[in-house]
Amino acid sequence: MKRISIGICILILLSSLSWAKVGDIQKVIKTPGPCPTGLTYDGKNLWLADNFTDKIYKVNPESGKIIKSFDSPGHHPEGLAWDGKHLWHIDSGEKYMYLLDPETGRALSILESNSSNPRDLAWDGKYVWIVDYRRDILIKVSPEDGMMVQNFPSPAQEPAGIAYDGKYLWVTDRSEDRIYLVNPSDGLCLSSLRAYGPFAYGLAWGDNSLWNVDYENDEIYKIDVFSKDIFSKWDERQMSLHFIKEFRNYGPGTVKTLDIYLPIPQIRDNQSLLEPVGFDLEPSEIIEDSWGQKIAHFNFKDLKGNSVVKPGWKVKANIYAAEYFIYPDKIGGLEDIPKEIRKKYTQDGDKYCINDPYIKNLAQKIAGKEKNPYWIARRIYDFLGNHLTYNLKPLGGWNPAPTVLKRGTASCSEYSYSMIALCRTLGVPIRYVGAVSRRGDDASYDDVYHRWTEVYLPPYGWIPFDANKGDTNLPGRKVLGIGNVAARYIITTENGGGDKYLWFGYNYGFSWTSEGKCRIHEESYGMWSPLGEKKYNKPIK
Repeated sequence: MKRISIGICILILLSSLSWAKVGDIQKVIKTPGPCPTGLTYDGKNLWLADNFTDKIYKVNPESGKIIKSFDSPGHHPEGLAWDGKHLWHIDSGEKYMYLLDPETGRALSILESNSSNPRDLAWDGKYVWIVDYRRDILIKVSPEDGMMVQNFPSPAQEPAGIAYDGKYLWVTDRSEDRIYLVNPSDGLCLSSLRAYGPFAYGLAWGDNSLWNVDYENDEIYKIDVFSKDIFSKWDERQMSLHFIKEFRNYGPGTVKTLDIYLPIPQIRDNQSLLEPVGFDLEPSEIIEDSWGQKIAHFNFKDLKGNSVVKPGWKVKANIYAAEYFIYPDKIGGLEDIPKEIRKKYTQDGDKYCINDPYIKNLAQKIAGKEKNPYWIARRIYDFLGNHLTYNLKPLGGWNPAPTVLKRGTASCSEYSYSMIALCRTLGVPIRYVGAVSRRGDDASYDDVYHRWTEVYLPPYGWIPFDANKGDTNLPGRKVLGIGNVAARYIITTENGGGDKYLWFGYNYGFSWTSEGKCRIHEESYGMWSPLGEKKYNKPIK
């Protein structure tokens, strides 16, 4: 019996470990004061500043018990950092940065902070980092005189916490309720997590985990950031989508043949189908293209003048915000990608022109000697965000990559073509997905749609890279185009481009032949409706 019990316990433990994912909260500790701010880890214990009690607390990270405390040297205690021997502490009222004896709390050195609105601190082994929450910058300062060495824009508009993990900086931001991963060498924002609490403040790195104190909840969270499962989903919405492809022949001639191809939505990380996809008209057949995409094929013959057909599909689904946290150092090399994936998704295509000298030279210039697929894709993503602007007029739509990159303006499709061309030229597998988009309200209409790319990053697989979203100034907003899909899409299409049904399109494809003069009008659109109870704006009685 004991052996059976032990076996069951082991299975439960292994199951719980297999469920662990990046962003999971491993521990919650109640803070000793009501206004917690700065946080750091000394290799064994946590240190926490509180802006109400004006104290600094040493806290056992296992039990949450206070080991000791002493008064802050200032009146508005904020950031804390540990340099291996001493505490660094900053005060937002006095604007001073203190070097403290952790045994007595005595200030051994007092320096001007070089920040007019300081919040948290981090120590990178040589320099002190400060977040300035009103100037929205990260400041690297000398521990000798407090003078600035370097500064970068913060990921978003209200940074509150900062920590250093031995390679990268982590930064909390109140305006976006996110925690960002930042490269300290150039300020590049690499990835982000949603904050667990409503007011993410001070950060610390310790025990191979990220620690975050929440100012509103008065709690400290130990956060898993190195789990193998990097996927999480948020913002669930239960929706119905009706997609319709209209084709009208105003005559006077006859449309002899009409073939309409509608890709069929499947279950994906961002969408869970509540029932099988239904069709307005029964398809002639269900086929599969060279990329494995399932497609409903509708065939019509002899459409006389003033006739119309409206094939379409309906689906009910839960849609989510899908997020994949990318820590660059966990990504494998090109040699770690399965050969069949590399072969299939590095092919050339009419819209890519990967052997065009302009594309080849530009790709090499962007990537340099980089061989890691994440960094190759990231450099291309940033290049497109900096050199292209979204614009459909006066030219554009579905032009090939060389034309788009020379012109400097692009539709979402052209961002995708350009991203694919440059990545495939360098041997990085990449594809695109196409979707119908919820436009604002849950009950909405879409005839514009959206398309973006997915890059194959070992060992995780296909990761979203929406280069169109890289065209923004905020570093944190820019990185949300990588590894993130908002809760506003039903993806219809996974494709590499160039198949005989959809060609380089998405959501639909069609072809027709005629006899006599035919004036044709065709359009497509998606109609969204929320499922569940109707919503009303009612006053509180």
